[in-house]
Amino acid sequence: MSFGVIAIWVVALGALAMCLRRSPALGRRAVADAGGALWRVLPVMLMALPMAAFIAELIPAGWAEQWLGPDSGFVGVVLASLAGGMLPGGPFVTFPLVLGFLKAGAGPAQMVALISGWAILGMHRTLAWELPILGGRFIVLRLMASFALPLLAGMAAELLLPLFPGASLR
Repeated sequence: MSFGVIAIWVVALGALAMCLRRSPALGRRAVADAGGALWRVLPVMLMALPMAAFIAELIPAGWAEQWLGPDSGFVGVVLASLAGGMLPGGPFVTFPLVLGFLKAGAGPAQMVALISGWAILGMHRTLAWELPILGGRFIVLRLMASFALPLLAGMAAELLLPLFPGASLR
């Protein structure tokens, strides 16, 4: 079990203890809400995690390493940023895909750029939500102002990688 998982458990159990301390009824309601959320998310996770393993096996040998690998440099960061911006769906789709790419040879800096492109540019959200609500002029402004951010995140990750020698980044 990783430190992150342990930390989440500690925070969750601490929050539950605080709910129970405030009121047993509040604690029961919180547990019921958490259980409901778990039942909604569990089917997606049961498919998303195997999907990552399947995708890693389906990516042509050398493709991820050639285009998005650690040696792809700035071109790989640009491609990953653009691909991330075009990825549809939420975290249950994106993070297993990133895991699949990492297993297939993609570089960590490139995957930082991909996740940043997905989170910041998100064309699926832009077209479905921002454009109808905020209008085209605002969208152009936002995209122009934020386009460089995934690139900067990927390049910053590249510079920070030497601080993690020999560490598995998965």
